[in-house]
Amino acid sequence: MTDCGCEKARAELEEYLHHELKREDAADIREHVENCADCQAELRVGVAITEVVQRACRETAPDELRTLVLARIRDIQSGHGLPVA
Repeated sequence: MTDCGCEKARAELEEYLHHELKREDAADIREHVENCADCQAELRVGVAITEVVQRACRETAPDELRTLVLARIRDIQSGHGLPVA
């Protein structure tokens, strides 16, 4: 394999993190990141952000907030609410 370079590695980092690349492309990114300190740092940031978002998505809103948001959505959909800015 040849080094894919920082530009390609960074451009495809999100897809790499979410296992959305073809096996060969993922292998190129993995090999580059293993040998590039700057891209390793980018990968660590990407992993941290992904973990925070995953945790946040598992949390639920308080019942009162959910009720208010759903009511507002219904109001807007029915044409009675003001457009959201």
